[in-house]
Amino acid sequence: MKEMKEKIQLGEHWYILATSSPSDERRRVLKHNNTFAVFDLFGDAHSIGPRGAGIYNGDTCFLSMQELLIDGVRPIFLNSTVKDDSGLFIIELMNPDLYPEQREHIIKGTLHIFRAKLLWDDTCYEHVRVVNFGLTPVEVTLSMTFGADYNDIFEVRGFHRGRRGEYLPPKVTDREVILGYRGLDQQVRRSRIICDPTPEKLTAERADFPIVLPSKGEEHFYFTVCCEVEEGKIQMPTDYFSAFTQLEKSVVGRAQNRCKIVTSDALFNSWLDRSMADLVMLTTSLPQGPYPFAGLPWYSTTFGRDGILTAREFLWIDPGMARGVLAFLAATQATEFDPSRDAEPGKILHEARLGELAALDEIPFRRYYGTVDATPLFIGLAGAYYERTGDLEFIRTIWPNILDALRWIDKYGDADGDGFVEYARYTEQGLAQQGWKDSYDSVFHADGNLADAPIALVEVQAYVYEARLQAAKLALLLDEPELAKDLQESARMLKRRFNEAFWCEKIGSYALALDGKKRPCEVASSNAGHALWTGIADREYAVRVAERLLQEDFFCGWGVRTIASGEPRYNPMAYHNGSVWPHDNAIIARGMARYGLTSMAMQIFAGLREASLYMDQHRMPELFCGFEKRPDEGPTLYPVACSPQAWSAATIFYLLQACLGLSFDSEKPEIRFRNPQLPPFLDTVEITNLAVGGARLDLLLQRYPNNVGVNLLRKEGKAEVVVVA
Repeated sequence: MKEMKEKIQLGEHWYILATSSPSDERRRVLKHNNTFAVFDLFGDAHSIGPRGAGIYNGDTCFLSMQELLIDGVRPIFLNSTVKDDSGLFIIELMNPDLYPEQREHIIKGTLHIFRAKLLWDDTCYEHVRVVNFGLTPVEVTLSMTFGADYNDIFEVRGFHRGRRGEYLPPKVTDREVILGYRGLDQQVRRSRIICDPTPEKLTAERADFPIVLPSKGEEHFYFTVCCEVEEGKIQMPTDYFSAFTQLEKSVVGRAQNRCKIVTSDALFNSWLDRSMADLVMLTTSLPQGPYPFAGLPWYSTTFGRDGILTAREFLWIDPGMARGVLAFLAATQATEFDPSRDAEPGKILHEARLGELAALDEIPFRRYYGTVDATPLFIGLAGAYYERTGDLEFIRTIWPNILDALRWIDKYGDADGDGFVEYARYTEQGLAQQGWKDSYDSVFHADGNLADAPIALVEVQAYVYEARLQAAKLALLLDEPELAKDLQESARMLKRRFNEAFWCEKIGSYALALDGKKRPCEVASSNAGHALWTGIADREYAVRVAERLLQEDFFCGWGVRTIASGEPRYNPMAYHNGSVWPHDNAIIARGMARYGLTSMAMQIFAGLREASLYMDQHRMPELFCGFEKRPDEGPTLYPVACSPQAWSAATIFYLLQACLGLSFDSEKPEIRFRNPQLPPFLDTVEITNLAVGGARLDLLLQRYPNNVGVNLLRKEGKAEVVVVA
């Protein structure tokens, strides 16, 4: 009975447990395709470090413990960082005082210990260099400890299992250790640990290397951890330097077709560079094309909503990401009704998982469709992709998927035929809330009581409105004028009914949602800002929503909170009920600029830019707490936020696009700036290699007291630059 109770509780929330607070939550992360790693600042992984530490492949932890020791003790930390340009994790350490009571006392700082880690082809490569800066020879033992628990990522998040598979007997040779686990899904997972040079002593848990270093002498050591996921298949790793060369080529190749941005603000450039590097790292090569995995460590997989919104934010930089997202989601679109997965024909994927728990259906996320917004967002991205690229041939290949998505909206999304798209899960194992705020308590009434399903969220109606308009444009291009006419009319009717049903004069904004009895949830929420993003809001209401979101109870100084501080469930430390989400703010800013309220959008831009200055490695996390901004203090971090996280990494690009009023017409072709503005911290923005319609341009934007000048520096191919006041 206990097991069932835990599963039902977790099924209600799918909550990431935080049962303790480590002394230092800062972590360093690496990712390459389906493999990712989380380490502490020392380059180690163990239980007292960041949650989720270890090396993962396919949602399984293949190395859960690793620690470098010098004569049995931990070195002293000096510095560590993940390089933007290569995905290389660099750590610098030194020895503590060793044998202080003996003649051969080794004074702290005598030995410099350099570590470098990288991921390539399901393998983690590590280089360790030890240098003696002392005046006399030194004898020490370098040790590497390791272990593997093969926990599924959901176990790391707090899921309790009644039983597990079996650990296989370790195999140890002179320089290699093989750890293994056979899951209940009968999948054998092995961790192959290879040491170079051959250690003097090697066990299933530790490698020891006694070394003698003359003055100014150095020794090099290499450790390779291969994640093997197929029975009988032996991973044949390359050497460290070859792996590094291949990784560098891969990173450079991914960045070649993207435009580059450099500004007058060096600190802003650091945020730009980190965001670009994170998106390169998070993007995985799938058979259908590149796809941004949602975030590390909890969401290193394909999420429909996250992938779509990340691609949308990043569309002007690299439309190839959007094409990959659209192709993958079209290939995984639901084709049948399956209540255990909240799947209905035409519905777009919420989440796909590859681990043991998913394979056994102990969790419903092997291929799960419990999201109400991914389907209209999919159509919206398709339309935006065409506007950016003019790639009608690709749109033609996914047109049947777009039509299926439209049918889902009408048949399953609007099951009661009232004109609004609602959601309700089929089983208790599914997500209770199926919008982007998917915490169980994120949709409620003004008295704090939770709303009953089926629930019609404010932002979902906005997404459906855009989906119909975008589909109508595509239908005209594909010679379906009657369909286009019907979609335009249904969008017009939805806009009218939306503004009538959702506007709440009492809160001066749109309702968060309509509950199962069509009662409005009169809660002031950031969701209302998404109505500006797609244009469904009447102008009068759009201006009032924008003003409302910048009032003190909403705008904390760093950004717009998810709900206003006066709401009954407000908690600045809650996941969705008072925190600040960067991607949410970027969408709101883009919506403000759509209605000509760019000066308001720049307030959000300025708040997030200042927040970035306090973030470790200038990396914008998934979210942070919504406490009011205080002098000489940074924002309060949320303890289990993903960092990096794809749609947060892409935020900076969407904020810049919003303030510049940047859009594209690939048919002419044309780059347009509508009432461009730059915030006070940016005097100039240089954009190089910006592509449109086969042409490539370099532009320099200069801020003046009353406007922004747009200067064409270089043009290859035919394209025009148009500035509209």
